[in-house]
Amino acid sequence: MNNINRNIKTLSPAQLEALLRTLKARFEKNMHRHTGLEWAAVQARLDANPEKWASLNEMERTGGEPDVVGVDKNTGETLFYDCSAESPQGRRNVCYDREALDSRKEFKPEDTAMDMAAAMGIEILTEEQYRELQKLGNFDTKTSSWLKTPAEIRKLGGAIFADRRYGQVFVYHNGASSYYAARGFRGSLRV
Repeated sequence: MNNINRNIKTLSPAQLEALLRTLKARFEKNMHRHTGLEWAAVQARLDANPEKWASLNEMERTGGEPDVVGVDKNTGETLFYDCSAESPQGRRNVCYDREALDSRKEFKPEDTAMDMAAAMGIEILTEEQYRELQKLGNFDTKTSSWLKTPAEIRKLGGAIFADRRYGQVFVYHNGASSYYAARGFRGSLRV
């Protein structure tokens, strides 16, 4: 597995300050993603849930550019999604899950999307979440992202991924053991 596990719990005060500065600047630059929300409320949620800082730092470190996309109306949790223009650079070239990786006889990738997400403490976006993200901008116009795959598809050996082409969002299928330099995954984090 990548060096995610070794780094995830070791945020220094300086790293935390830099992360919060980055998140706040991105929040303020992209108000269309979270209309009606104030940074003070986000900061309060972060301060109340310091165990989430490391996950946000990993989202940032691997190129996800996490940003607030809303608040869960039932739980009050702040929702962060990876909002990088393309699938996060530090999470590409991975097959879907451990079963897919183990099934490969040769040319195995170094990691899997599901294992990386678990190590980071985040969830892979579902198809519904991905479509909601795409309403906030044009994402994955040159890359694609694995999506959380329904069990009935995964049981048959497949996995789903999505991208934006020709002004439309497309969801496709592929063998779960496939991997490409232009395919990674996007994650979500509830704080």
